[in-house]
Amino acid sequence: MRIGAIEAGGTKFVCGIGTEDGTILERVSFPTERPEVTLANVVNYFKDKEIEAIGIGSFGPIDIDPANPTYGYVTTTPKPGWGNYPFLPELRKAFDVPFGWDTDVNAAALGEATWGAAAGLDSCLYYTIGTGVGVGVYAEGKLVHGLVHPEGGHVLTRRHPEDAYEGFCPYHGDCLEGMAAGPALEGRWKVKGSELGVDHKAWEIEAFYIGQAVASAVLLLSPKKVILGGGVMHQMQLFPLIRAEVRKNLNGYVSAEAVLAGIDDYIVPPGLGDNAGLSGSLALGLRALGAK
Repeated sequence: MRIGAIEAGGTKFVCGIGTEDGTILERVSFPTERPEVTLANVVNYFKDKEIEAIGIGSFGPIDIDPANPTYGYVTTTPKPGWGNYPFLPELRKAFDVPFGWDTDVNAAALGEATWGAAAGLDSCLYYTIGTGVGVGVYAEGKLVHGLVHPEGGHVLTRRHPEDAYEGFCPYHGDCLEGMAAGPALEGRWKVKGSELGVDHKAWEIEAFYIGQAVASAVLLLSPKKVILGGGVMHQMQLFPLIRAEVRKNLNGYVSAEAVLAGIDDYIVPPGLGDNAGLSGSLALGLRALGAK
């Protein structure tokens, strides 16, 4: 069984072929350009692969309600050419196979729940903290949707008392994304995060914001695992700082061993590493086919 997978990011698309046990057989990536150029590359890659389904984890916001006439569209993104673009309908013109469709972070959450750090659990949260901040929610064995889909990157945060940065989010200014995504690090410190030393004040402030958001999510959703991925989280010194902030914010209220004594195994990096999104898209394809 060969399943196509598309991790559709705002910066690059990663396409691959995988099997039902989660093995990625091959992969390719190319920049995210205007949709007609990008999807031509996608079609060209998959056209001779003899795939049985395709799973897509897409940057958003996207329409994930099959009852809507705009199901499968990218909606209010500022990315040139992609606003209100019929992403899924266009691919359906090229391939007569079942499609799985969800956000890139929901896909990553599903990948981690299927083969990664949350394997065997019926709930987890997946944060990607990079160019933007997104949150995927997997609960009671299902990906969470509702009015739209989770947008946990835009929750509001209290300010760090030593932080004068205004935030870069064009919608909310100082939401989590506006204060903690990669561009916020660069906007605040005038260099990329990768150029800051591991002991720099930046990481204390970064952990302050992420720790607030994670603590709120633990209180609201009670996940059995919290997974923090994305480019910013390659800075491994953040993990102990974030765990400490979460415990400080919860202040003993959540009486669970995972938080009180086992937090190092509760708030973790992706078990699938940088493959979480592509593997999750593979899992979406398998679910669309009825294999998972």
